[in-house]
Amino acid sequence: MPTPKSKTLQLTKEEALEQRKWYVVDVSGKTLGRAASAIAHVLRGKHKPTFTPHVDSGDFVIVVNADKIKLTGKKLSDKIYYDHTLFPGGIKKTPAEKMLVRHPEELVKRAVWGMLPKGPLGRRIYKKLKVYAAPTHDHAAQQPETLTV
Repeated sequence: MPTPKSKTLQLTKEEALEQRKWYVVDVSGKTLGRAASAIAHVLRGKHKPTFTPHVDSGDFVIVVNADKIKLTGKKLSDKIYYDHTLFPGGIKKTPAEKMLVRHPEELVKRAVWGMLPKGPLGRRIYKKLKVYAAPTHDHAAQQPETLTV
């Protein structure tokens, strides 16, 4: 006896490409973790009814005013970001306070990266994130819509 056809929608890569949008998010005064969670949600495509876990069906996200993002509690002084040069003893420690002053874009990027799936799909999704410390961006031609987080 044949099984009934599933009514679950499975997007293909080509169908997902047709539905892509651009969003711009102003994170000034927003909490880092909450903003990153909302941004990862849109990048992944979970806000769409056509979400398919194994397909990159998300949208592009432009983040502006990354230098005005907020960290709660004692994270500004206590949170440490680690990098390694791959040489013995080559670990580099950067407190969040310095990171916010020197590279505020990196602060937002790392928070969003931690909330995306790891592997080839996550790396492809991550490339759709554009972060700027200033209130201006280079993507006006894409006519991005405003997204509130």
